[in-house]
Amino acid sequence: MRPALLLFALLVAQPLLHADDSARRYLGKNDAWFASTEAKQVAAIILSFQCDAGGWPKNTDTISKSYSGDRAKLQPTFDNKATVDELRFMARMLNATQEATYRQSFDRGLAYVLAAQYANGGWPQFFPLRKGYFDHITFNDGAMIRILHLVREVATEKTYAFLDAKTRAACQQAFDLGIACILRCQIIVDGKPTVWCAQHDEQTFAPAKARTYELPSFSGSESVGIVRLLMSLEKPTPEIRASIEGAIAWFEAHKIVGQRLETKKNLLGTPDLVMVPDAKAPALWARFYDLKTGAPFVCDRDGIPKAKLADIGSERRNGYSWFGEYARDLLAKDYPSWKKAGR
Repeated sequence: MRPALLLFALLVAQPLLHADDSARRYLGKNDAWFASTEAKQVAAIILSFQCDAGGWPKNTDTISKSYSGDRAKLQPTFDNKATVDELRFMARMLNATQEATYRQSFDRGLAYVLAAQYANGGWPQFFPLRKGYFDHITFNDGAMIRILHLVREVATEKTYAFLDAKTRAACQQAFDLGIACILRCQIIVDGKPTVWCAQHDEQTFAPAKARTYELPSFSGSESVGIVRLLMSLEKPTPEIRASIEGAIAWFEAHKIVGQRLETKKNLLGTPDLVMVPDAKAPALWARFYDLKTGAPFVCDRDGIPKAKLADIGSERRNGYSWFGEYARDLLAKDYPSWKKAGR
């Protein structure tokens, strides 16, 4: 078997971590549950994974069995939804039990979040900083947007009333700085605001490269969450409104129509993603669009952009989200509601 096909077969065979094998599984529980014995057992496991720096690792089952390994190997991050939901969980535990252990955990975690923010308002993917693309301002997979939702909650919601006014004000300031950073990162073309890249240089704010197949680009995916956050602001400034309108216009102009994603079996009998013509298919958006031409592209691990999904190898074609109905609800529901509200 060729090396590329062998690698793909091995990846398919690996067991996948469930998306809710973390604190987020329990955030929908009522307040009374957080005082239960079960909640305390879960909390003890989650606490065992809290890194010395204050955050939590990613892609880790943090609710089934306590961590007993080398603590130096735990790497805190904001990537793949790590850290923010654990903090929400600890706040709920504290309110339900008033136990100091949960307060200490929350305080350490929140301090970690605030310490990780750059002076310009952005957040890196990892903290402490690791050098490389990990240090970029990271919108990829919604990392910075999730942090901003958290610090706004801490600043304003009653769940966090146990904090002093100074700490909550610091969270509000962090949120405001984050919004300012978002506006500075927005890509301007011919004097008009468009959308964002999945990550931006932490010093220049320019679109930046991450992994070899994640090139500087207009993001048709991550930009959706950014726009939704901006729409949630109660008193948007003219600059914020222009930012939203510019992004909406970009999404409208960059729909991919007449194409449908379909999974078929390849010669190995494994699922293979293909793009097929379909005049009735709902609009799609690409994950990446070229910064010069505005055309959608895909990319293999060699870092060479290609125009068609079929132009890249099986491993990346099936191992990444290249196209999706990312902006469908943003355009059909969220934006009309925002306009109707007159914000």
